[in-house]
Amino acid sequence: MNKAFTRESEDEDDDGDAPENASPLPAGSKNYMTPAGFGRLKSELDELLGRERPELVATIAWAAGNGDRSENGDYIYGKRRLREVDRRIRFLIKRLDAAEVVDPMTRRDEGEDDRVYFGATVTVRNGKDEERTVSIVGVDEIDTTRGYISWVSPMARALLKAREGDTVTLNTPGGMEDLDILHVRYEQLATGASNAPVRTG
Repeated sequence: MNKAFTRESEDEDDDGDAPENASPLPAGSKNYMTPAGFGRLKSELDELLGRERPELVATIAWAAGNGDRSENGDYIYGKRRLREVDRRIRFLIKRLDAAEVVDPMTRRDEGEDDRVYFGATVTVRNGKDEERTVSIVGVDEIDTTRGYISWVSPMARALLKAREGDTVTLNTPGGMEDLDILHVRYEQLATGASNAPVRTG
């Protein structure tokens, strides 16, 4: 990839490119991602490289020609924002290069349509007779409003490889909770970010 986005400090470690709210990817594991999630990150990268970064560089160059840089707000803000954009670009490049795209709509082996794998949308019922529907997605696709949970989350780990009709046990901060798997389906997941804040899950 482009060498223009090398670190300013060689002492910065690999985690220095990760945003504070980025979900950790387990060491040595593949970066599983749905096509929708991959497309969203790729669109963000294209926007940063094609529009925002060039505009920032032009603004900084203009501000630098206006005299004293130490008191030049446009220059100071522009340099700070450029560092943030470059950090995000490096992070996105790293995540996309490591991505293993898994389409939920891919045909599975016969008899496996009711088993929970990455990309599944699963409806469960807990001991209080409350139902919840979640979709198992990549660590960069978590969206609590849509019910998208990371495949490395405790709930996803409890569900993975179970079948419709099974009961799984989820270890929660409040203790053990049994979840009945009511329905497993595979569908195209939404693209684009919702209005909800993203959290690790």
